[in-house]
Amino acid sequence: MKKYFFIVLLALSGNLAYAQPDTLRMGLEEVVRMAQTGAPDVQIAETAVKNGFWRYQSFLADYRPQISFGATLPNLNRSIQTITLPNGSDAFIDRALMSNLANLSLEQDVALTGGSIFAQTALERIDIFETDNNPGSTSYLSTPFAIGFQQPLFQFNALKWAKEIQPLVYEEAQRAFSEDLEDVAYNAALLFFDVLVAQLNLEAAQRDKRDADTLLVISRGRFDVGRIAETELLQIELSAMNADASLASSRLDLQTSTEALRNFLGIQEAVYFEPATPGEIPVFDIDADQALSLARQNRSESVGFERQLREADREVARAKGTTGPSADINGYFALSQTANMFGDAYVDPLDQERLNIRLNVPIADWGKARSRIEIARSNQELTQLQVQQNRINFEQEILIKVQQFSLLRNQVDLALRAYDVARRQLEITRQRYRIGKIAIADLNISISQEASARAAYVSALRDFWLAYYDLRRLTLYDFENQQSLKQNRE
Repeated sequence: MKKYFFIVLLALSGNLAYAQPDTLRMGLEEVVRMAQTGAPDVQIAETAVKNGFWRYQSFLADYRPQISFGATLPNLNRSIQTITLPNGSDAFIDRALMSNLANLSLEQDVALTGGSIFAQTALERIDIFETDNNPGSTSYLSTPFAIGFQQPLFQFNALKWAKEIQPLVYEEAQRAFSEDLEDVAYNAALLFFDVLVAQLNLEAAQRDKRDADTLLVISRGRFDVGRIAETELLQIELSAMNADASLASSRLDLQTSTEALRNFLGIQEAVYFEPATPGEIPVFDIDADQALSLARQNRSESVGFERQLREADREVARAKGTTGPSADINGYFALSQTANMFGDAYVDPLDQERLNIRLNVPIADWGKARSRIEIARSNQELTQLQVQQNRINFEQEILIKVQQFSLLRNQVDLALRAYDVARRQLEITRQRYRIGKIAIADLNISISQEASARAAYVSALRDFWLAYYDLRRLTLYDFENQQSLKQNRE
């Protein structure tokens, strides 16, 4: 149903017309538009960018306060347990109690230092059931307010590095989605021209078949009256059989290319495409410096290069922070009170303080720490060299594509003129053969030249448009309409 909606929409806009119920007549722009709207590859790209969006949201949540409620309601314990008596001996005592605990906590990670702070409030109640050994009782332990912190020293700060790298990862995913759409456009253009070339080859094969049959009838008549030799007649019969084989091959190629385009567009029903040959080549110039600047601004590789460098720096910091001396400082301050009545548990709370410092200093690791650091530094240098080379290759690819684009446009003009000349020459040659002015060898040469010129023209047209869509995906910019192709998925 989704694909029918796109087809009807294009039909209403005047861009799509039906030659017959199962035939779609469309041009290159219509195929690209349909592909970018609902092709399966687009759905995959949308899923990928959505995944990146939620990963980024999860990252942002790590830097926001985390509020949580915890409770143990109830904790019932009725058992015989071993109790150490004041005189140091052990005895089995029958115990029956129930405890209930509830707390509300607030925790905040600090990216600047890599530590965390927290605050909480809690209330605990213990009910001791009456037994032969103990009278029943109820008691409360309240903690109206508690605050604490944990701060590692001289250690790897994962929060700090994530704050530098994750925004680059998200930006890279955003740009990759735009590139995926342009990849779809390029592949749609590629498959469109596959169908177009197959269609033109089929039309040419059908025309050649008709001409070969006509020439065969004429040649048999001439042979019957002795005007041509048997060898010439056999050569014409061979040409007719070759035309049959070429026609069958062209039909198979068209069917194969049609199925490939249909599957790419996600059309479930069997359809027959009638691609319209692109008209005049658009005339616009592409400045190499502008194309290079746009590629740097828009492509995911530009962000990816920076991300790779930052990740390499992070691994060096990780190696240093996990192999040298380390320390942890933990502090805690709370107000608490205990009582047998609920209200009394919040009267004149007593303060509690805890502070501890844990220190770990490696004395001898036989070079293990240094090895890890040197490995990380070597990987960092390797990444820097790779990024530098990839940047050069990236920029060279853009410059080469721009130069090729200008040449391809000229080739289309030359190929079209050559094709027109070859078609007129073939028509004249056929007429001269029908009246017996030239031999069959001259006709075959003219047919071959026309076929080569036609193939060269379609190939030049194909190369031009594929180069155009290639530049679009390399720069994420539409040079014909002068507009950006970046998609904002926020």
